[in-house]
Formats: sequence, structure tokens, C-alpha cells
Amino acid sequence: MITFHETAAAILSASAVWLTTRRSPWCFPVGLLSVSVYIWVYFGARLYSEVLLQCLWVAMLLAGWWRWLRHLDGTGHVRIAPLARRAAGLHLLAGVAGGLALGFVMHAYTDAALPWLDAMLTALSLVGQFWQNRRHVAAWWMWIAVDVVYIGMFVNKHLFVTALLYAGFVALAAKGLRDWQQAARREAASA
Repeated sequence: MITFHETAAAILSASAVWLTTRRSPWCFPVGLLSVSVYIWVYFGARLYSEVLLQCLWVAMLLAGWWRWLRHLDGTGHVRIAPLARRAAGLHLLAGVAGGLALGFVMHAYTDAALPWLDAMLTALSLVGQFWQNRRHVAAWWMWIAVDVVYIGMFVNKHLFVTALLYAGFVALAAKGLRDWQQAARREAASA
């Protein structure tokens, strides 16, 4: 059943991601509004790892906002930063380990609807946001991967507006990837 809260959260969330593709620090306050609404939507769907993720988003969005404001170019857009392969591998390993640990807790101690899948997507989303906060192009690759899987999970839970939102996120992530890669090339050429 489509609710007002799910629709409002989806609109806010899409707006935040669109602003992120544009490298605008305004993505953070809009994102904070979105996660505030999504906490209630996910709790109602018994997607407890998603509730936890939304709570963690608050802290991550505040940290990202602070970090981005310190790395703006002359036009008010965030500058892109490279991600070392070794660091990326360690972050992914930590994400998978975190997903397995959270999945075990959700499976063993809650009535979570999809404990393992929800937990792994939660952990890998945190890696994606960590990379986004640090201005890495690789964040867009992570968003494409997790958002494709999220679509199926939300369809399974009958959160159709959110599933549609995540289909839009895949398109926005592809746009963000292209735009950020172009910006990184421009920044490298001017350095």
C-alpha cells in the first residue's frame, strides 16, 4: 500500500541524490529530511536493518556535509578525491564482514523480514556513503550495485514507491558516475 510518508520520503530522497550528482552540499540537509521520514516507513515494513541504516545516515550525512563544505571549488561544488585500491578493498571487506555480523543479529534476535539481505545492503550502503563523504567517484559504482538489489527487496516487501525510487537512483547514480568522472578529469587537467 502506497502511503503519504513513503511518497514524501521518496521525493526528498530523489532530490538529495540529484543534488549529490551535481556535487552540491545542499544534498545533505535534504537527505537528512528524507532519512527522518524513511525511519517510520521502514519500521512499519519490519526492515530493521534499514531503520538502523537511516539512523546511521543522520550521523554520516552530518559528517559528510561538514567534510564537503571544507572541499568546495570556486563555483561552490565539491572537489573529487581519488580512492586508493587498497583502501577500497579494505572498505569492501569491512562492509561484507559488517553485513554478515548484522545479518546474524537480525536473523537470530529479531523478526526481520529479510535479515541477511537487508543487513548486507545496509553495510554496503554505509561503505558507499563513506566513499561519498570522502568525495570518491567509486561511491557511484557502489550505489549502482546496491540500488539494483534494493529494487528487488522493496518489490518483495510491497514498497512499490520506494522500489521505483531505487530504479531512479540507478539512473541518477549512472549520471553521477559520468558527471563525477568528467569533473575528476577536468580537475586533474587543471592541476
